[in-house]
Amino acid sequence: MAVFAWVTMGLAFWHFAIFVPDRFWGGIVGSFLFALVGGVISGFVLSGLTVPGNDDLSIQLAFEALPGTLLALALCYWLGARRGNVALEL
Repeated sequence: MAVFAWVTMGLAFWHFAIFVPDRFWGGIVGSFLFALVGGVISGFVLSGLTVPGNDDLSIQLAFEALPGTLLALALCYWLGARRGNVALEL
């Protein structure tokens, strides 16, 4: 459940990407992936490198994804502005 909370928080803050010009690396899909991965990594690190169980769920747990989401979105925007708005190359 904790990972679901982190992903949901990343998704919630990803929606605010519409308020900035679209210079994200990979466009809106790239920013979506960065937000989700950043939220999960941040939540995992701030939880002590463990995934809390159902008994440990709280509102604070969901907000642990916020720093990683914002940093990941900033990184995605910086990469896009630097390289140009191109599709993700896998």
